Amino acid sequence: MSLWSVLFGFVLATLLVLLAQRFAGFRSQKPGDLAGASPRFDLRAALSGPILCEGVIYGPLGRVSSRFVAEMEGVWEGNRGVLRERFTYCSGRVQMREWRLTVGNDGTIRAEADDVVGAGSGRAEGAGVQLLYRIKLDPQAGGHVLDVVDWMYLMENGTIMNRSQFRKFGIKVAELVATMRPMPVASVKA
Repeated sequence: MSLWSVLFGFVLATLLVLLAQRFAGFRSQKPGDLAGASPRFDLRAALSGPILCEGVIYGPLGRVSSRFVAEMEGVWEGNRGVLRERFTYCSGRVQMREWRLTVGNDGTIRAEADDVVGAGSGRAEGAGVQLLYRIKLDPQAGGHVLDVVDWMYLMENGTIMNRSQFRKFGIKVAELVATMRPMPVASVKA
């Protein structure tokens, strides 16, 4: 077997794996896939008021790299809203973020945040929301700009399941899985 045959086999196998990931994996989902699913995901209702979020971040090899609990608060005026987030990571680090969201009557979403490059875009359809954006990590995390595919799925009890994948040059470098639900009344600060 020649070196060229081995090299060709490696390149072909790599190409097939990349194509399978692109067209059969998480990134291949489309908002229309959930068009008939219920309950209907309305960001203005689901991300309104105090919200408790708990999640895990996985590194590039699929191992847990961090855990967090976040307190969020969504405030809406018509189709424009602000989602303020306060993350507390297992390391003790606290991060404050703020999303500025605009929802179109056709289900389109425009999402902006200080650490998002440009504006993110998305769509709500049926029980799901997909957001696509580029995020710039903090300098202590390397300052890299990553491409994000972010999916939120509304459950029948009002809980939101969130799964996000972060990629650099098309290679998955992190994944986030989280739940978001209305904060229990006893936990809401006066």
